[in-house]
Amino acid sequence: MTNNKVETQNKIRTGIVGVSGYGGGELARLLVQHPHIDLKYVTSATYAGKPLGAALPGFVGHSPLVCEVFDLQEAIDRCDLIFLAGEYGLAMKSAGPLIAAGKKVIDISADLRLKDAGAYPIWYKIEHTSPELLQKAVYGLPELHKEELKTADLVANPGCFVTSALLAITPLLSSDLIDPSTLIVDSLSGVSGAGRSKFGLDYHFSEVNESAKAYGVGGKHRHTPEIEQELSLVAGKDIRITFTPHLIPVTRGILTTVYASLKGSPRNLVDLYRERYADDPFVVILDEGSLPATKHVTGTNYCNIGITVDERTNRVIVVSALDNLVKGTAGQAIQNLNLMYGFPETTGLTMTAMWP
Repeated sequence: MTNNKVETQNKIRTGIVGVSGYGGGELARLLVQHPHIDLKYVTSATYAGKPLGAALPGFVGHSPLVCEVFDLQEAIDRCDLIFLAGEYGLAMKSAGPLIAAGKKVIDISADLRLKDAGAYPIWYKIEHTSPELLQKAVYGLPELHKEELKTADLVANPGCFVTSALLAITPLLSSDLIDPSTLIVDSLSGVSGAGRSKFGLDYHFSEVNESAKAYGVGGKHRHTPEIEQELSLVAGKDIRITFTPHLIPVTRGILTTVYASLKGSPRNLVDLYRERYADDPFVVILDEGSLPATKHVTGTNYCNIGITVDERTNRVIVVSALDNLVKGTAGQAIQNLNLMYGFPETTGLTMTAMWP
């Protein structure tokens, strides 16, 4: 018994603010299996006062935690690390005081992803109330910012579409192998990408089932400036893309297809990608001629990538697949946690895909 108490005391006291929000449930599921985490505090305005199992039925009989109303001082007193999984605006208000109190914060909303505060009224229809946090926050895509994450105390977890696009494009752009003005990104997303709170007509079963639709067409989707921001850093110049997301009738998963015109003749791009991601355990580069599917990564923190060249048009086509709730959200947040605390990057994240 004493050993168990010592082990618990050595674990990181962790809280999830907005456990019933997008990615919050998956975050809780993964954190309770993490060997270095003691999940102490979960909040939900909808389920306040009710057991965690009321918000997340998979926890019935598995957790004594009760959902609470978020209280900043409670989070400070009871946690070392806080995940902010609430709606837009929560991190703007809460991250600063939490950091000032010596806590580490990982925000899985979009509050801290864009470095330009002026972009928020345009893309999110809100004024950014804490612009000083935007420069402090480390953008949490480990494959691009691993060294910065190792010393971070404030992390902005990337968008799910963004992760699939950046991992597919970065090796080509950083090697100057494509004409960036020709970049086109098409992404297909499962319905869980909208989060549990979306009750609009578009998300009714009878509307989604046996149908597929584009949305945010014409450069209107909120992930567009995030993709362009990170690609511009990779390229060292301003990058603009054409990005079109699509809703498809599956629960979880993102399949992204990237098109771009090559500079010069095609080369062995599979080797290029494998070299670029050699130190990134969650990026899997498939053999030449193989392409990924969302089912291959369901429930995992992996992003599978396949590369093909259309020699007739001299265009490269890169297809990436990931689980929007894991590598696209919660798993990536835990990957960031591991880097921040000096744990092996794969800790708590080595699960294989659920199959079939």
